[in-house]
Amino acid sequence: MFGLGPMELIIVLAIVLLIFGSKRIGSLGADLGRAIKGFRRAVKTDKNDDNDEGDSRSERIIDGEAKDADPDTSNKSDKS
Repeated sequence: MFGLGPMELIIVLAIVLLIFGSKRIGSLGADLGRAIKGFRRAVKTDKNDDNDEGDSRSERIIDGEAKDADPDTSNKSDKS
């Protein structure tokens, strides 16, 4: 693992423990866990939003109205 043996990892962890202290390391772990959980939730929500947008686009195509959602991009040739 990155060229670090078990002895080097123990030394690094001991130094981190001395610098931050046991209470601080516990709170850092909890904060990291919350951050990862929030990130996963945001990614999952973003994927669901992408799926919802795709569904509405496919519904417009099924209805026979393949219109763009952005009115600025539609009918550009009419303005010339």
